[in-house]
Amino acid sequence: MLLRRLAAALCAVVAIGGVQVASAGPAAAAPRVLYYDAGQAQEFVAVVNQGAQIWNSRATNVRLEPVPAGRTPNIRVYADNNWPRAQTTSLGNGRVWMGRQAVNQGYYPPRIAAHELGHILGLPDRRTGLCSDLMSGSSAPVSCTNAYPNAQELATVNANFRASATLTPRTYVWQPALAGAAG
Repeated sequence: MLLRRLAAALCAVVAIGGVQVASAGPAAAAPRVLYYDAGQAQEFVAVVNQGAQIWNSRATNVRLEPVPAGRTPNIRVYADNNWPRAQTTSLGNGRVWMGRQAVNQGYYPPRIAAHELGHILGLPDRRTGLCSDLMSGSSAPVSCTNAYPNAQELATVNANFRASATLTPRTYVWQPALAGAAG
């Protein structure tokens, strides 16, 4: 009798579990697509594309795509002789400057591009000095070639684009910590 009750209970659990597994859950939302225009990034076009692909290879809730003809970009990328920087206007929108000054000092261009795009995706600078922290920017050694977000940075970006997060407009500048500027 006890054995029958246990068998019946086990069958009930399996049946309920089977129904739960078979039932359709909510469909995963498609990632939000942000369009970028690197047409004025001059010699940095390929590096900007690489920075976008780095984010696309890791983030699940947002994708960075080159702007198609006739569409207004969310992100405009420029090249100049100053320090790299990003100016956000809202989450996923803003401008990036690929500054030659950091490249001339030996900083790794794909890291710069991914870092500056990280600002547009809602990440602030974190001057940890660690190469493993993409958002440590120029506080990491010049020899740092890590261009990938760490788990915390990636989780923050995914959370930003999972919810309707907002971002206060801000300008970020990639400068050595000794200069005392935020970047």
